[in-house]
Amino acid sequence: LLNTPDKSVSIISFLLLGVQSNSWSVHVPSDVTGELGKTVILPCTFTHPYKTFDRTLTAIWRIKEPYNGTIVFKCVSQSASELCKTAVSYKNKYKLLGNPRQKDLSIRIDNLTWSDSERYFCRVELSGDIHDKYESRNGIKLHLIAAPRIINITVSSNGDRTFQARCTAEGEPVPALTWTGPPYSNLTAITSMNHRVTKELRYLTHDGKYTCTAVNSHGRAEGAVYFYKFKASNSSFFLILIFVPLGIKVLILLVILGFTVFSRGARNVSSPYSTSSPARTQLQDSTYENFDRRLGSSQTLPTGRTASRHS
Repeated sequence: LLNTPDKSVSIISFLLLGVQSNSWSVHVPSDVTGELGKTVILPCTFTHPYKTFDRTLTAIWRIKEPYNGTIVFKCVSQSASELCKTAVSYKNKYKLLGNPRQKDLSIRIDNLTWSDSERYFCRVELSGDIHDKYESRNGIKLHLIAAPRIINITVSSNGDRTFQARCTAEGEPVPALTWTGPPYSNLTAITSMNHRVTKELRYLTHDGKYTCTAVNSHGRAEGAVYFYKFKASNSSFFLILIFVPLGIKVLILLVILGFTVFSRGARNVSSPYSTSSPARTQLQDSTYENFDRRLGSSQTLPTGRTASRHS
């Protein structure tokens, strides 16, 4: 009798071990590394306690946290002979690579961006008499790497007649920035946030080309900016270069305008003699003809009379 409890305990332990050996499990790597702008594969395989399963199967991928995280991919297979049809694919960049019917939920993520650097959790759901669900608890942390890239490089004024150069780059690991060029002050300021870094070069005093170099373990990038400061001693020279040609043009314009006004005035002065004289002459000619006719007619009559007398 004393051995009975021990036997029952051993039998129960055996049954539990048997169920556990054929129970749920999910296998995922703890970390995966992808390159910015390219493609990465997130592996996920699982086991379940059924020898065969021919009912509805749903595969799900979440981000940030298990069970309640945002769903970025989901597909559903109604039967063993049906492929898993995509129901959700965030920005259409998640693709199923594995076959969930063969216990493989692996996916591919295309065109990686910085926002894709998250923790991912795979989940499988089997619909039947008992709705079985199983999800990875720790998930996969996706790390991104990227060669350096210069985002922006500028020169600006501080408002107190001093100038500064600023260079911003991104990459993973965060790149180290270096300024090279003409002699400059060693006063610099560096700010970094996530995968971006900015290095500011203060109090520029020498003209020339300033080059910013970004370097990390995956490559390097360069950007350059040119700085030329007008000096006070040369300011009058530049003003002469600007205003002398402008003054010459204005003078030429005034001469042309004056000549035009003078020409119009000369025509207006000469116009009374050139236009009215022919009219007066024509009027006098007409009057003179009429006068001749009257005079001629008055002279012909006496001439006739005189002729008659002589006859």
